[in-house]
Amino acid sequence: MRTEVIVVGAGPTGLMLAHELTLAGVPVVVLEKQRTRNPQSRAGGLQPRTAEVLDLRGLLEPLLADNPSERATGGHFAMLPVELDCRPWRTRHPYPVPLPQARLEACLEQRLTDRGVPVLRGHEVSAVAQDADGVSVGTIRGSHLVACDGAHSAVRAALGTPFPGRAGQMPAVAADLTLASRSDEVPTTRGHFSQYPRFANGFFSILHPLDGGLYRLIFGKASGDAPGREAPVTVDEVREALRAVYGPETELGELRAASRFSDAVRQVERYREGRVFFAGDAAHIHAPIGGQGVNLGVQDAVNLGWKLAAEVNGWAPAGLLDTYHDERHPVAARVLRHTRAQTVLMNPGRDEEVAALRDLTTELLRLPETNRYISGMMSGLDIQYPGVGPRMTDLDLTTEAGPARVSGLMHSGKGLLLSLDGKRRSAGDRSDRIDHVVAETDGEVEGAEGAEALLVRPDGYVAWSSADGTPLEAALARWFG
Repeated sequence: MRTEVIVVGAGPTGLMLAHELTLAGVPVVVLEKQRTRNPQSRAGGLQPRTAEVLDLRGLLEPLLADNPSERATGGHFAMLPVELDCRPWRTRHPYPVPLPQARLEACLEQRLTDRGVPVLRGHEVSAVAQDADGVSVGTIRGSHLVACDGAHSAVRAALGTPFPGRAGQMPAVAADLTLASRSDEVPTTRGHFSQYPRFANGFFSILHPLDGGLYRLIFGKASGDAPGREAPVTVDEVREALRAVYGPETELGELRAASRFSDAVRQVERYREGRVFFAGDAAHIHAPIGGQGVNLGVQDAVNLGWKLAAEVNGWAPAGLLDTYHDERHPVAARVLRHTRAQTVLMNPGRDEEVAALRDLTTELLRLPETNRYISGMMSGLDIQYPGVGPRMTDLDLTTEAGPARVSGLMHSGKGLLLSLDGKRRSAGDRSDRIDHVVAETDGEVEGAEGAEALLVRPDGYVAWSSADGTPLEAALARWFG
């Protein structure tokens, strides 16, 4: 089989990347070793910046179409009892969006199926060969390959790519289950995440309700003792944790799905190895705190997708593909640092020094400026790449075609040249990669105040502003060939 890009892994990262490439007309094949989609809830929500990114492609609204409405709550830092407030970041999504990872995957895979993109399940990668002209995985040949196959990446192993960092120190279990009976200690409604952690009888635990009578339980032993990663999670150990933390009247009903994880911290040194790229958990892993993993992966995909498509389609300017590593590696490195800091603050040992640090950090989070800083960091709304402007605010616009939002103008996956002063500008012969829209608005983009025109990259970041005083043509050539 011949294609242009081989995507290994049908999780959120791989499926989103395939979606981006398909929008640009690039042939893609997705390989996935699992024969069926994992039904476990895993990541339970989207951070605000990822919600914005999905909105840029028209994906968020269908995802939320039959999502139960519920009281919105702010995010958390280290499960401390202060809601993170993203409203100062001028986003339409100031709260984390409750959404099971399985639902995101199902939506993305259906989009690919509708577009005729093959998602080949039961296809395990054992060898990867690349040369000057392309990459081969068995009988499948492409010009490039992107490893989106998770923390234990087969592609990374096949290439012998180092994955430096630290092994996990606190093994834990995540389980989806029902309860046959429960004590008063079991939460029955959703609220801020800080209400869920509990420590009792040598266990730490987080138990919170999902939809349809399901609960998600995360637990481990404070001693760090646990079976090996490959050992199946048993009904007995889940039952033991429930009783130890929530009392003998809390009884397991059905164990639907369960898996083991740890707080291991690792990151590949380079996100590109010849014609092979790494994204999502194949590139970086960290303690699963605050839904950072799926959010990093989706944004990796959207950053890489248009750049790789530009290369395949023959218009990528020199060095464009290298900006994927230059921009995304530091973002993940920062997440690795702050999740490690959160792990310390969540220390289940609860010694007096950590308790004092938690109290001080809680006080700081109540300060508006500190809360804004941490909320921007946790949500991804503060990301700004070197030499690139801020994320584009989703302004309300009046265009020649009628009312619109910026996000609605970017569903095609192209760049956007937005003229806000009524003057039509020239993007040269780049109409295949840039949409030009003349509009009016009462709003402004933070970091580009006073701009009469803006050039927005396909991933939603401002590449040029008329307020910069730099020539438009230079930015067009830098990012769009």
